[in-house]
Amino acid sequence: MNFSAAGLELLKRYEGFRSHIYLDVAGIPTIGYGHRIVAGESFANGIDEAQATQILIRDVHSAEQAVCRLVKAPLTQGQFDALVDFCFNLGAGKLATSTLLKDLNAGNAAAAAEQLLRWDHVGSKELAALKARRQAEFQLWHSAAA
Repeated sequence: MNFSAAGLELLKRYEGFRSHIYLDVAGIPTIGYGHRIVAGESFANGIDEAQATQILIRDVHSAEQAVCRLVKAPLTQGQFDALVDFCFNLGAGKLATSTLLKDLNAGNAAAAAEQLLRWDHVGSKELAALKARRQAEFQLWHSAAA
């Protein structure tokens, strides 16, 4: 299964494009469409949207692979897209250890969807932007058109 156009649209909307390095809400150096900068990467002069899109494609591929590796239950396109966005945003490690994944792999997709909504905090602080993103993922999860 591959990330759909609807999933990519959601991801780009919530990440936004930034041509220069910034710190995300967790304080991690980031650039483009939410690309977390890793050791050895340098973007001293920033990047353009074309470069950001190429990096995004690689990052999304990693998130797709993580979802395929971790999820044992069958998924709809909307569920897959929501989980790929979740992994892109929070990392595969968060999905791997989550009640969301346990519920989903146990065959309880409805409970798993509800778990998405719980991931709207950084530390102990609820963030409106994360709350909105999780709600958008929840809607995508339930979308028949995705």
